[in-house]
Amino acid sequence: MSAPPPAAAPAKSKKMLIIIIGVVVAVLVIGGGAAAWFLSSRSHADEEEGGAPAARKEAPKVAPTFLPMENMVVNLADPGGDRFAQIGITLELEDAKTAEQVKLYLPTIRSGILMLVSQRTSSELLLREGKEKLAADIRREVSRPLGYSVPTERERARAADAEQDGDAEDRPAARKRTERNPVLRVLFSNFIIQ
Repeated sequence: MSAPPPAAAPAKSKKMLIIIIGVVVAVLVIGGGAAAWFLSSRSHADEEEGGAPAARKEAPKVAPTFLPMENMVVNLADPGGDRFAQIGITLELEDAKTAEQVKLYLPTIRSGILMLVSQRTSSELLLREGKEKLAADIRREVSRPLGYSVPTERERARAADAEQDGDAEDRPAARKRTERNPVLRVLFSNFIIQ
């Protein structure tokens, strides 16, 4: 006579197991929905504020084009004229189209570079600052035939001083070509001074 009561206990545990599974599934569905809503509302808020998600902010980067130039041997402006420099230059350009434009002006550019280097002394070029200044001057020389201007150190210093003094607000800004210069950098592949 004690057999019927144990049969009722397994039926209750089955119901309890189904209820627990139902509660766990409901919590997971609600949690997943809340996470999806939170992430989507966050991305919509970024777009409304003018920003874009990090993946959209970065434009696809295009690999730059490198244009190596022939090595140049130049007499330096040292007293006595005994010193010379052998310089290998590689230009980092924005794209292949710019490389083709630079190639059209290469004789003019090489002449300008030779003039620039021949005005330097070996003591200037042995220092890192001298090489960096030469690279900036060469970039200016390469950009000139393409129609771009690179500000000199003096022009950059004057602009910074005017900005600090507040003069920039008083005077109207000078109109300059604001397009991005396609000549990105000047790299030295060879630099020997003898």
